[in-house]
Amino acid sequence: MSDQAELEKAVAMRRAAYGRHLPEFAETMDVEALDASPGTVVLLAQSRLDGGPLGTMRIQTNVLGPLAVEQSVRLPDWLNEARLAEATRLGVARGAIGRMVKVALCKAYYMYCVQNDIDWMLITARSPLDREYEAMLFSDVYGQNEFLPMTHVGGMPHRVMAKPVALVRQRWAAVNHSFYGFFFETDHVDIDVSVAAALDDAQGCADYSALQSLSEA
Repeated sequence: MSDQAELEKAVAMRRAAYGRHLPEFAETMDVEALDASPGTVVLLAQSRLDGGPLGTMRIQTNVLGPLAVEQSVRLPDWLNEARLAEATRLGVARGAIGRMVKVALCKAYYMYCVQNDIDWMLITARSPLDREYEAMLFSDVYGQNEFLPMTHVGGMPHRVMAKPVALVRQRWAAVNHSFYGFFFETDHVDIDVSVAAALDDAQGCADYSALQSLSEA
């Protein structure tokens, strides 16, 4: 994102999305220190029609500090020694447009990881949303289907899941994944994470990066 106003839009989107399922936690949501932390970007999808927020995601890397998930768990050595990115604060609009935006944000997350030489993508997911990430071939970091309380989401139990960036294309091709064409065979000019893709040159500065406006058509 480019300015504070867009960050406020992202926070409003978070509140609306979390409020549908976790209303008490949603009421506590505001701009967070992590939104402006080094190694963190906030993605925002906006409508071309009126500029309203359609979805948001925060991506944090471990290049300049520990991940949000590390407030709650100790990562195993095979992750601790790798270059990681964790997606948090995902929220999208209701209905078909929200479902499309969610996939677009996931593609933006993957693109960001590729451009920044990330080894592993991490997410934490509550039930039943964890099944969506299973379908995208994320795997449990700890025990199978194990849910652990997460400090950064109000202590609610979540699965901690990871996926190797370098193998996403190969694995999706092998199973003829339904998102393969969207991710790898379609050029989405509206998905632009280039302004957020220079971690090693960031000199510790946070970058509010925009997922360019998506049409509702």
